[in-house]
Amino acid sequence: MASLNPSGYEKFSAPPSAPPKLGQEAATTGVPFSTPNQYYTDSTYQTKTRLKTKTRVPWSSGLCDCFSDWRNCCITCWCPCVTFGQIAEIVDKGSSACGVNGALYTLIACVTGCACCYSCFYRAKMRQQYMLKKHPCGDCLVHCFCEYCALCQEYRELKTRGYDLSIGWHGNMEKQSREVAMTPMAPVVEDGMSQ
Repeated sequence: MASLNPSGYEKFSAPPSAPPKLGQEAATTGVPFSTPNQYYTDSTYQTKTRLKTKTRVPWSSGLCDCFSDWRNCCITCWCPCVTFGQIAEIVDKGSSACGVNGALYTLIACVTGCACCYSCFYRAKMRQQYMLKKHPCGDCLVHCFCEYCALCQEYRELKTRGYDLSIGWHGNMEKQSREVAMTPMAPVVEDGMSQ
């Protein structure tokens, strides 16, 4: 049915017994109703498929593989604020500096003795960014009972993903842009032309 209002806007609606087709909006009646045949709009379908396709991946190394990178293991053991600062700068994508995060970590450790409460939030943020599994248990438990192992694991994960934590976020972005600029482009060949 079509109705014409004074403004010239036409509103089309389907009979109440038939559900709207894909991509069509339902007539607004003010009363919610459901039918046995559920329909999905494009955005609902895309959201549901996006949620299904995002699966959690395992960490690239185990929690107790600290000695696989013995240099970082020693630094983390003697001065965990350095490792934490480097991790936090990369996870924050350069919005906070390594030195500031490391100093705050040290301050919290000296005042409360529970710097793990601060660092566990960065583990959770990192897991969300890279879709990592909660393994072997929740983020706070990992940091409360294995703080140094957790920091080493996070450091190794970022290193495996191609970051050089010693140069910080901005240094990594410059390095990445230089590598992209130096990569030769493939020649464009039009259809029908011989190579």
